[in-house]
Amino acid sequence: MKSVLQLIAVAILRKICQCCYRMDRRKLFFLGAFMTAMGIVLQTYIFSFPLSSRILTDEVQGFMAVSFNSTVHKHDVRPLETVVETRTIPVAPIVYVNSTNEINSTNVNSTNEINSTNGSALAVEVPRRRKRRRRNHVTIMPPPSPPSSPPSEEQRYIWTLSREESLVYAKKEIERAPVVDEDPDLFAPLFRNLSAFKRSYELMEMVLKVYIYKEGERPIFHEPHLRGIYASEGWFMKSMEENKRFVTKDPEKAHLFYLPYSARQLQMAMYKPNSHNIKPLSLFLRDYVNMLAAKYPYWNRTHGSDHFLVACHDWGPYTLVEHEELALNTIKVLCNADVSEGIFKAEKDVSLAETTIRNPRRPQRSIGGFRVSQRPILAFFAGQMHGRVRPKLLKHWQDKDDDMRIYRRLPNRVSRVMNYVEHMKKSKFCLCPMGYEVNSPRIVEAIYYECVPVIIADNFPPPLSDVFDWSAFSVIVAEKDIPKLKEILTAIPLRQYLKMQINVKMVQKHFLWNAFPARYDLFHMILHSIWLSRLNQLSTAHADVLHLNILLGTPTRNPTINVSEGGAQLCQSVAFQHKSRNNKL
Repeated sequence: MKSVLQLIAVAILRKICQCCYRMDRRKLFFLGAFMTAMGIVLQTYIFSFPLSSRILTDEVQGFMAVSFNSTVHKHDVRPLETVVETRTIPVAPIVYVNSTNEINSTNVNSTNEINSTNGSALAVEVPRRRKRRRRNHVTIMPPPSPPSSPPSEEQRYIWTLSREESLVYAKKEIERAPVVDEDPDLFAPLFRNLSAFKRSYELMEMVLKVYIYKEGERPIFHEPHLRGIYASEGWFMKSMEENKRFVTKDPEKAHLFYLPYSARQLQMAMYKPNSHNIKPLSLFLRDYVNMLAAKYPYWNRTHGSDHFLVACHDWGPYTLVEHEELALNTIKVLCNADVSEGIFKAEKDVSLAETTIRNPRRPQRSIGGFRVSQRPILAFFAGQMHGRVRPKLLKHWQDKDDDMRIYRRLPNRVSRVMNYVEHMKKSKFCLCPMGYEVNSPRIVEAIYYECVPVIIADNFPPPLSDVFDWSAFSVIVAEKDIPKLKEILTAIPLRQYLKMQINVKMVQKHFLWNAFPARYDLFHMILHSIWLSRLNQLSTAHADVLHLNILLGTPTRNPTINVSEGGAQLCQSVAFQHKSRNNKL
């Protein structure tokens, strides 16, 4: 049958060729145009499906209608008449993990999965041209909040206490914190006292309230700077002002007051280049604090001791000197935490981690490093030669030892083979010498790239040193010991180095900025250190008296606050439970 059809087709084609040879070219052109037009009209208006689909068999039709990633069995193919609806499968945008590229959930539709094993064959309508995603207008939806659990007995009791009483209660609870050897969310070797930290963090979540002053115009106030080496103050401001758990709109309930200014924005807005005069910046802050003191009673109530500021610029401490109470009494969270200057007080203030954020949309980009066996370099440093330490480091170690990779700037011949980040990821130790000031962004960079940091800066308490035991994951070298640097590093046993490198990996999550803050990240760790500083302001004698009044149910001097009889009994019950638990432990 097939051979007969082939003979007929050949005969028809031969006849057509003979006719065309006799016809004029012009007539042949018009004939072809007429036949093409009639074919289009015929497919468009007469048939409900294209001619190709009408001519093909049912099996071929089913195969043509199924997407490439599906499987079709011959006996599962539906007849053509049932294939009447088409669906468009949207392509979901790619979202990187922990990125700040924000995706609006209303723009992302659920993908219709095509499953042909149940006998379905769906036609897929593919758009001709994909629209380019507009990055500037994408917004990220916050992760769903965990289901709220009913308040505990202790939480309900804390709500009955006054602002000052709740602080005293927290201080006493931390002092008798139950012993904690391990925790699924916390790595014990990193902490000075894991038990006290865990209890303090729990109480912070239950007690702490922060009031943010609304006064102040942009860009100096309420406008976070999120890029560069001074980005820490901006990320803290962003996270603080967007927070709903700790922020209160009622200043009477606040335990702390936040001065929401950016030292970096202040420098860019008010400093005259090459003037070498930062006094106008100090006068501006002095006038701002005086305005708050005149408008509200809260500054004068404690002379600023329950107020805090966050400044990562090198000039941060020096812009406070024109206001005595601002410089001496406030809780200062500073990157430039130089105790020798007399402004930063290690027992009261907080050393802020200086983080370099190159892309605010992806603050955790390139984080991670290689395992120890893939780190052939003993120590690495490359950077500008300013300050008193770096020239000394360069003098003793540049081009002196292949294990010590010390550069003024990373040479082109070297960077073409291995860039700056790759050097840190392939080094066992990353040197972090001070520059003009004691702080250095390389400390956190080393932690990001899982390289053990070597801090070379006298009079500098490392970031969050009130909580972390830095000897567990870093090496601190005195400036006078720079000539013996290799001897100090090679004297560390391999077993000890392996432990330090593991600790660097484990401490990494505590130094990360997140678009939406997570428990124990850098935002919460900074806030916890501020919370601890506020608790430490309470004198032991004053705290004992207030705590005794709480236990006895004696009203405090604040006429607006009274502890009920039931609240006092509950306090005694809670205290007894903790005492019993400590005795068991």
